[in-house]
This record gives sequence, structure tokens and C-alpha cells, in this order.
Amino acid sequence: MSEVLLTGATSGLGRWLAPRLGRAGLTVLLHGRDPDKVERGVAEVEAAGGKAEGFVADLASLAAVDRLARQVEDRALTHLVNNAGVGFGERGGAREVSADGYELRWAVNLLAPVRLTRALLPTLRRNAPARVVNVGSLGQEPIDFGDLQQERRYDGVRAYRRSKLALAAWTFDLAAELDGTGITANCLHPATFMDTEMVREYGQTPFSTVDEGGAATLRLILDETRSGLFFDGERVAEPHPDAKDPAVRARLRAVLEGSGPRGDLA
Repeated sequence: MSEVLLTGATSGLGRWLAPRLGRAGLTVLLHGRDPDKVERGVAEVEAAGGKAEGFVADLASLAAVDRLARQVEDRALTHLVNNAGVGFGERGGAREVSADGYELRWAVNLLAPVRLTRALLPTLRRNAPARVVNVGSLGQEPIDFGDLQQERRYDGVRAYRRSKLALAAWTFDLAAELDGTGITANCLHPATFMDTEMVREYGQTPFSTVDEGGAATLRLILDETRSGLFFDGERVAEPHPDAKDPAVRARLRAVLEGSGPRGDLA
């Protein structure tokens, strides 16, 4: 049976997706930070008639990302859904850092999915055809390469939006790299301000339901055969121009390959 690794599967969009992916015939490798919530998520998939296994990891730690990858690298993995993320946080909240000292949103929304995907590419190649789906956002802002870790004039909204622009840009690079391998890579904005804990934490009135964003994400995971695209819901859309700018992508690629001392994966 084909398997899907779904990160951030215990709340919001991920919790909506997990039982439906199980009903679609995929074994759900269900990730979360809280062991009790992971156990609950597995039970919900099974109650819906699917199969699931739980995996606990805090993706704010690159060592934990590596451990998660090792736990699933020998599985029949055909789908990787990088859904886990950190939102805006509380209005006016202080700058937060990851276990490795990176700005938290940069770490969880970008470095973690990059690291996890890179580690699992051999698995996906072996099990191809396969799909990588990165859950992004239309809320994007240009990256300040002189202050990747937002140590000056910190703002959680800006940090989130820069991480999501970087995720979209990296997705386009990944899709180009994987062309012809049988692995697709796409990024999507599921819906605007869905009714989730992440949105409520910021004090934002929801604009969309989780059903709306979930249906668009589920379609992309299960049905989309094209690669290298950005979606707004179910339609192909254009991200911020910087996400497709060759110069920006080259600078980001250099950072992620280890030439940037505070933004890299070295």
C-alpha cells in the first residue's frame, strides 16, 4: 500500500486531511509534536476506515527532522506533504528561535521541509511516481538576505511571509531538479485565513473554512500530475514575483546549500 507522510497532522488542515487520505487508500504516516494528539490522530484515521502510524517530532529541531526522516526512509512512501508550520504568532509577539538558533518561522516553515524532503528524495525516487506538496501561502514578502534571521525590527507577520516566499521559490527549484524522475513538486495556498488555531492565535477573524482549504489540498495530493506550480486553492496562480526571480532563487539556493552562516542547513 502506498504511504503518505503528513507533517503537522494533529490540528487544522492536517487533522482534516489525515482521515481523508486514509480513506483514499494511503497509509498515513501521521506526524505531530504532541504524543497524545498524534495518538488521537491515528485513532481518527482508523475510525474513518484507514490505516495510520504516528510519529512524534518537533520540527523546530533539525536533529528531530533527521530522526523523522530515518524513521520513514525505508517505507513505501509515495507522497510527502510538508504541512507543519508556524503562523504569525500573537500580535506584537517577541522574536522566537528554534532549537538550533534560527528564527522560528524560517526554521519550521522552510528549513525543516527542505531538510526532510532532501533526506527522503531517495525513498521517493525508489517509489516513484511520487509527489511532494508544500503547503505555502499567498502572503509573501521579499527576503532580506542581509537579515535572514530577522534580528532587526522583528515582526512575526513579516517573518512568516518571508519564509513562505522562500518555500515557494525552493519548490520551483525542486521541481526543476526532479524533472523526468517521476516525482512532482508543487506549492499551494489552501485558502485565506482558514478557521484554525494558528489564525485564531493572531486574533484574525477567519475568512475561509478548513473544508475549503482541505478540499484544494486533497486534490493536489491525490490528483495533480503537473509539477512546478503554485496554486491558490484549486487554481494555478502566480506567487510574489521574487519567488520566480532567477537571482533571488540563486541567492536562496546558495543559503540553503550552506554558504549562508545564519540561514543555511550546514
